[in-house]
Amino acid sequence: MVESGAQLADDVVVGPFCFVEAGVELGPGCWLDSHVTIKSGTTLGARNVVGQGAILGGDPQDRKYKGEPTFLRIGDDNVFREYVTIHRATGEGLTTTVGNRCYLMAFCHLGHNVTLHDDITMANNVGVAGHVTVENLANIGGMTGIHQFARIGQVAMVGGMSRIVRDVPPYMLVEGAEQTVHDINAVGLRRIGVTSESRLALHKACKLLFKSQLGLTNAIATVRREVKSTPEVEVLIAFVERLFHGKNGRGDQR
Repeated sequence: MVESGAQLADDVVVGPFCFVEAGVELGPGCWLDSHVTIKSGTTLGARNVVGQGAILGGDPQDRKYKGEPTFLRIGDDNVFREYVTIHRATGEGLTTTVGNRCYLMAFCHLGHNVTLHDDITMANNVGVAGHVTVENLANIGGMTGIHQFARIGQVAMVGGMSRIVRDVPPYMLVEGAEQTVHDINAVGLRRIGVTSESRLALHKACKLLFKSQLGLTNAIATVRREVKSTPEVEVLIAFVERLFHGKNGRGDQR
């Protein structure tokens, strides 16, 4: 069923038993498998694939939500596998956002006011609470739970079944209930073409920031003094400094 008032590009494929509400926009090349529900206020760009049973744009699970108009905005070339659920934002006019080329495996959930950047991979059963931001090229292992307002840095790798209750630094491999930083995400960094020299600099910075007995202020100063400055190291330092000053990556007080 496609309600009057939904806007679908000419080549959109809508499978059996789908329900597309009024106020939905589906861009060219989108493909909906069977039993998909797309709720009002949701916009999909081009060439998105939505698996069986997925529900996109549902009301936020938030006691503060009082029915105000909110939105879900999705970019291009994303894949949402079976039974993925993504909720609209809380707060009039606000938006839950998914970027481009993300791959969410079966049973993943994105809560209200979440922001996903580009090229993110989430394995099965990842649960993302409200107001979370996930930066470019992050990879989240299956059955991981991410606490509200957390931020996952770019090219970070989060191991399966982890409990994420604070921000995950960019380029790092993090895992477990204690959110342990093990080392750099060497495989992910090689895949995107980061040089061996830059990876070595990140490795040294990782040891000083997360493995040494130095206080954070001293650790940052030591990194600046002893580690070769690369674009990746500067991104890492800036991320850690935001945490030190009590702000997440969007500038909100934590």
